[in-house]
Amino acid sequence: MHAVVATGGKQYRVKAGDIIKVETLKAEAGDTVELDQVLMLSDGEKFEIGTPLLDGKKVSAEVLSHGRGKKVRIIKFKRRKHHMKRMGHRQNFTELKITSIG
Repeated sequence: MHAVVATGGKQYRVKAGDIIKVETLKAEAGDTVELDQVLMLSDGEKFEIGTPLLDGKKVSAEVLSHGRGKKVRIIKFKRRKHHMKRMGHRQNFTELKITSIG
């Protein structure tokens, strides 16, 4: 069974046992969270599509850890102006393991 859930402004296609990295959630490692913004459910043959969300459907996930992603390098450069600016950014994330869909 697959589901499409929305969290942190992004959409993820998940199934039971998947490990995904989402935007930071306020939960401790080992806690269980429920993702209630389910957009679609599928069991291979039958599809349920929400308008925009499915009522009463939830995806349960366990918080594995919190972390920071790889550094993204940003360079701003203007030619012939003696201007170059370098910056970097590391985005925080929460790692989830999907336990059940339903």
